[in-house]
Amino acid sequence: MRKLPPVLLVRRNDTHRLIPSKYTEGGSSVLARIADDDTHLADIFDLDNATNDRLLAENELLPGIGVHELVFGLPNYRIVNAAFTHPHPLGSRFNGPDRGAWYAAFELKTAQTEVAFHKTLELAEIGRFVDDVTFDDYAADLSAELHDLRDAPAFKDCLDPKSYVKSQALAERLLEAGSLGVVYPSVRRSGGTCLACFRPALVMNVRKGATYRFRWNGDPTPTVSTAR
Repeated sequence: MRKLPPVLLVRRNDTHRLIPSKYTEGGSSVLARIADDDTHLADIFDLDNATNDRLLAENELLPGIGVHELVFGLPNYRIVNAAFTHPHPLGSRFNGPDRGAWYAAFELKTAQTEVAFHKTLELAEIGRFVDDVTFDDYAADLSAELHDLRDAPAFKDCLDPKSYVKSQALAERLLEAGSLGVVYPSVRRSGGTCLACFRPALVMNVRKGATYRFRWNGDPTPTVSTAR
């Protein structure tokens, strides 16, 4: 078994995480669009809450992460918790399907490139590169000792652009070893730097910034502009 990657103290303010605007706190719920009246809406919310992974985790009902790891009472704490309690069904680069992570980029352009890549994959599955979506930029500060893959050739396979098999296996080992997270070169943008934070409490000073519009007009490469 390979040794774990080296650990480095990473102190970085204003990291960028782009989140679809439909998940923005304080926005009107999409559930309101299908409700006939306030009573019906309350019933729909009750049903939604019963299967909401973030709420389940906050009530100690989700196996991947316990309530003692989540954060409360801070600005945008639900945005932070959601990153850990709503993982992709197949997992992401450094997490499996049972527990998410806070992914962010050092540079805004890197965050935009990463988001555009994954959204383009979704459009490729339906064979139609036509869409218009907005993402909110959430800035956050982080100071923690992270496992560093930026100069670790032994772990090059964890940066495979087509597979998460090796990287998810490494993430599982790191979590078992008590790792706080990973810092690594962006796979989608040359020269960019990304991080995956494994612990909600380390995601600090989260604040919402600008909103960006991604528009696909038949081409796999979207145009990106500041939404007004």
